[in-house]
Amino acid sequence: MATTIIISLVAIIAVIYVLAGFTIVQQSSTKVIERLGKYNRTLNSGINIVLPIIERARVIKTRVAYRDYDGNTLWKIKTTSTIDLREQLFDFPGQNVITKDNVSTIINALIYFQITDPFKSVYEIENLPNAIETLTQTTLRNVIGEMKFDETLTSRDTINSKIRAVLDDATNKWGVKVNRVELQDIIPPASVKEAMEKEMKAEREKRALILSAEGEKQAAILKSEGEKAALINQSEAEKQSKILKAQADAEAKLLQAQAEAEAIGKITDAINGTNMSPATYMLAEKYIEALKEMSSGKDSKLVYMPYEASSMMSSIGCFQDMFKEGK
Repeated sequence: MATTIIISLVAIIAVIYVLAGFTIVQQSSTKVIERLGKYNRTLNSGINIVLPIIERARVIKTRVAYRDYDGNTLWKIKTTSTIDLREQLFDFPGQNVITKDNVSTIINALIYFQITDPFKSVYEIENLPNAIETLTQTTLRNVIGEMKFDETLTSRDTINSKIRAVLDDATNKWGVKVNRVELQDIIPPASVKEAMEKEMKAEREKRALILSAEGEKQAAILKSEGEKAALINQSEAEKQSKILKAQADAEAKLLQAQAEAEAIGKITDAINGTNMSPATYMLAEKYIEALKEMSSGKDSKLVYMPYEASSMMSSIGCFQDMFKEGK
């Protein structure tokens, strides 16, 4: 009976011992196991067996974020036996740094890093979060101290690259890889900030004046181009008008010449057989028309007689002969 009880107790203790040795490691996490105080192995994600009492997971320090009553994000250090292998973010509070031209400014940075070697992160550094924060602050002071204040405002990418390169090289022996560094805020002193605001205001006013002048310039150019086009169109219209008028005059003269040619032909046929030539006939006709115009003037009481009356009378006689033949 006593033997049975002892065996049962031993069996129960053995079962409890075995069950207590089962350890579950979450995905993207690991644990460093020590056997009797010495490093033994690194656990993978999933179910693992750890010998109770003889083996235990090494406790490390990590950094976690929390919010206070005012909603501000704060960070605190806590201990844990689980090592997170995912990319982690450290948001450091703003720190006072001095630039090359002795401008005191407040800068805070973000650092994204990842543990690549759990063994080194546990045994090569005592407090990894604190070491990363201190190294980041020191590197930030050194990099900013080599640059002028204006350069810090326009060279964020350069600053980020320099800090990341230094941190990645320094933390490599801790089993940590720094993926990137981002500067959040660069806060200058109040006096410098006021001067910057005045400079920005002056620059905006300058750009506004330049844009206004450019607009007026473009308007003047467009106006002159419009006037030029109007003058060209007007000149072209006048040119076309003159061309059309010249063509009309030419056609009129041509028609008149054709009409006169036909009239001369008819006159030639009419006076054929007389002693008068067509030229003499037409000259006499023009002469009579001129006398009519002179007699229709204000001095209508005057009588104009041709210089060669006999020639005139002979011409009139010819007209009578023509009229008789026409009848």
